[in-house]
Amino acid sequence: MFPTPAGGSSFNVTLPDEQAMARFAVDIAAALEPGDLVTLSGDLGAGKTAFARMLIRHLAADDMMEVPSPTFTLIQSYELPRFPLVHADFYRLTGAAELAELGFDDLPERTVVLLEWPDRAAGFLPADRLDIAFTLAPLVGPEVRNVRVIGYGALGARAERMKELRTFLEEYGFGEAARRRMVGDASTRIFERLTLDGQTAIMMNAPRRPDGPPVRDGKPYSAIAHLAEDVIPYIAVAAGLRDRNLSAPNIMHADLERGLIIMEDLGRELIVAGEPPAPIEARYEAAVDLLVSLHRRKLPASLPAAPHIDYHLPPYDMEAFLIEAELLLDWYLPNAGTAATEAERKAFVALWREALEPAISAPATWVLRDYHSPNLLWLPDRESVARIGVLDFQDALLGPPAYDVASLLQDARVDVPESVEVALLGRYVAARRADDRRFDAAFFTRLYATLAAQRATKILGIFARLDRRDGKPQYLRHVPRLLGYLRRSLAHPALVLLNAWYAAHVLPRDGL
Repeated sequence: MFPTPAGGSSFNVTLPDEQAMARFAVDIAAALEPGDLVTLSGDLGAGKTAFARMLIRHLAADDMMEVPSPTFTLIQSYELPRFPLVHADFYRLTGAAELAELGFDDLPERTVVLLEWPDRAAGFLPADRLDIAFTLAPLVGPEVRNVRVIGYGALGARAERMKELRTFLEEYGFGEAARRRMVGDASTRIFERLTLDGQTAIMMNAPRRPDGPPVRDGKPYSAIAHLAEDVIPYIAVAAGLRDRNLSAPNIMHADLERGLIIMEDLGRELIVAGEPPAPIEARYEAAVDLLVSLHRRKLPASLPAAPHIDYHLPPYDMEAFLIEAELLLDWYLPNAGTAATEAERKAFVALWREALEPAISAPATWVLRDYHSPNLLWLPDRESVARIGVLDFQDALLGPPAYDVASLLQDARVDVPESVEVALLGRYVAARRADDRRFDAAFFTRLYATLAAQRATKILGIFARLDRRDGKPQYLRHVPRLLGYLRRSLAHPALVLLNAWYAAHVLPRDGL
C-alpha cells in the first residue's frame, strides 16, 4: 500500500433526513466503478453504516436485503450485479499488521471496497480513493448530517464530476429525482433513468472525450475515426432525426460544456426477445423500413445543435475505414496469441483499400454507425417507422447507406439467421428499387458485403481491446458470432482476395 496523499477534489453536502441520505447513496452508487475504494469517516453514530447499507441495497436492487454491520466480523462480502463488493469495518483493528491477515491483497479484481474507520489504517491506504466524511449537526436537527466528499488521486476527477452532476440536476429541477444507473454500452458514457413525480427521463453523462496519443500523422485514433468528442453531435443528429418524423429522444436540457443531457425516456421495449435474444422479425422489418425512409431523402451535411452552433457531419473516408479495420491487427490477433508481420499488415491494408474504394465513391447519406438492436426500441403506440426508437448516433457520419443496413442485419450481439438476413436485405433493396428504378441492387449488395465484413473486423478488434486493455472480457462471448458473419460476408465474389487473407490468418484459428 502507499502513503495517504494530501489534497484532492472535494465538495460538501447537507443531508436533512434519511430520504436525503438515500438519494446521496444513489449519487455515489452511480459514480462507482469496479476496483474503487470508498472510505467512510466520522464518529460513532454519524451514519457510516446506515449509508453503506443504503448503497449496497441500491446496488443490489433489493431494498430488503440483509446488510449486517461488519463491526465484529470486520468484513462482509457481496456479489452484486455490477461488481463484487466488500464492506469492511476497521474500528476493532489494533494495528496495521492485522491488515494483511484480512486478505485485502487477495480480493478479486474489480472488487469495490467500502471501508469504515479508515483512520485505523492511516498511512497504508492507496493513493486513489474516495473519502466520505459524515458529521452530525445536532443544533440543526437530530437527523441532519453534513457530508464532505473528497476524491484523492485518480478519483479526484470523479468527485468533481459528481459535484457537476448534482449542480446540473438541481439547476433543471431534477435534484429530488430518484436515479438508477442503466446497463452501459462499451463507451465511456453513463446513462441513468431519472424518476420524479411519476415521470421518467434519461440523463446522459458524457464528459469530453480525451484525444489520446497520436497514432498516425500526428493524429489520435478518435480524430482519424471521426469519433464524437462532446455531446454536440448527439444533440444535432437527434434533432435532425426528429425533424424527419423519426423517434430520436427529445432533448429536454443540455449543458454542452459539461457534457450532460436530460432527454426523453423512450422506454424499455426492445426489438429482440428471448434468452438468448433473437430478432422479432416484424420489428426488424420496421427498422429496415426506417433506413429506407432515411436513405430515400436528400439529407444535409450540416445540422443546427444550438443557437449559433452548427454541427458538420464528417465523411466516412478511407482513412477512417482503414484504421477501424486495423484494430483486428492491433488487438484481435495479439489477443488470440499471434501477430501480423509487416508484410501481412501491408497486404491487409492494400486489400481493404481496394475493396472499400466503391464505398467511398458511392452516394452518401447519414450513417448512424451503431444502428443495431441494443440501440433500438419498440414504440407500439407510434405509427409506421416512428415505432422504432433510435438511441445511439453521436458518431454519425456521411457515408454509404449499406453500412447501417449491415449493422442491423449482422448484429454483433444477436444471432440473425442467414435466412432472416437475406429476407430483410431483399426488403430494403425492393423498397429502394420501388423508389428509384436506377437503384443498382447488385452494386448495393456488394457494398453491403464489404461493409459488413469491415464492421465485423472492427468489432473483433474493439471487443479484444475491451478485454485486454479495459478488463471487460464479457464481450469476447460474441466473437464466434462475428466470425460467422465474417465468413458469410467474405463469401461475396468481389471479396475473394480478402477472403483468402482471412482464411490464412483469422478464420482457421477459430475452427471455422
